[in-house]
Amino acid sequence: MKRQKRDRQNRAHARGYQAGVSGRSKEACPYQNLDIKSEWLGGWREAMSDRQQGLYK
Repeated sequence: MKRQKRDRQNRAHARGYQAGVSGRSKEACPYQNLDIKSEWLGGWREAMSDRQQGLYK
């Protein structure tokens, strides 16, 4: 059970990162569960930071 939960969170983080790289807003988060939403937003913030540093256009 813990392995599935961890995988779901990793997947949410990766999807949030992809959303951030593509320029989507953080309001576009598709998750309602707070833990999963937190992971998605963490990925989104990481992508925004990478974009500001010039890693992505």
